[in-house]
Amino acid sequence: MNYISLDDYKKAWVFRHQDAPVTDQDLTLIKPMSHERAAVLWSTMVSREHDHPDFFEKTDWCGNDDNFSQTITWEAAWEEGAEQLPTEILAHLDWQANTTVYFCMARDNIIETSFDVFKRNWQNFMFLADGSLLLGKKRNEVVQFLATGDAKLGTKADVK
Repeated sequence: MNYISLDDYKKAWVFRHQDAPVTDQDLTLIKPMSHERAAVLWSTMVSREHDHPDFFEKTDWCGNDDNFSQTITWEAAWEEGAEQLPTEILAHLDWQANTTVYFCMARDNIIETSFDVFKRNWQNFMFLADGSLLLGKKRNEVVQFLATGDAKLGTKADVK
């Protein structure tokens, strides 16, 4: 089994927050991965060595500042209740609506959805911003959302 039910996901409350309602249709498209599936994806796309963004080192592509070109603030738009992600993030990603995306929080905690669903519900995902990476399937662009309210825009390198 690759996914767990959103009802069984320990952080599902972020998608049921009364101040940021998610439609029933989008809820069905927000798919937390099973621990096993998340571990495989993390090892393949994020890091073989470290389980959480707090532990990234320069040997991890995502811990190497050379792979990030710009840092912007997402928190101001979030606090204002902006419907859209900051324009710098949208310009950097420039992905099609149906692009499969992975919101990677830790080796055992990854959510899969489409870019369109992520964009519509980005406010909810930001409750989980703690170094979390947004990766696209077969895409090199990446955004790392930090708990400080910043986002690092970069390019994914191969996992070594």
